[in-house]
Amino acid sequence: MPPKAKRPCRSPMCPAKTQASSGYCDQHEQLASGWAKPGRGTAEQRGYGWDWRKKRAAILKRDRYLCQCDDCKGFRLPASEVDHITPKSMGGSDDFCNLQSLNADCHKAKTQREALAARS
Repeated sequence: MPPKAKRPCRSPMCPAKTQASSGYCDQHEQLASGWAKPGRGTAEQRGYGWDWRKKRAAILKRDRYLCQCDDCKGFRLPASEVDHITPKSMGGSDDFCNLQSLNADCHKAKTQREALAARS
């Protein structure tokens, strides 16, 4: 049987060719592991396993799947994410009173504000 033909690397602008099943050349092989950042760990390793998914479903149901932030200016947008009011990095917990339902845009904005506040 003839050897497998080499294909271009999946990394943008990379001129290398590869036979790897991931589609990446040796130089870009770390990209094959997906979006996970090195050292960050999986969701399970970070504490977002089965217990978290059950709690997340309960919070969304409690909040009627509506965004609970103040930035929505009176509108109640559909929520798809659960956020810690006080972040775990600042001593927050997974208690029901510290969790709220947010839509994706509000959650992103809140996370950015918290990151800026942590820097200063």
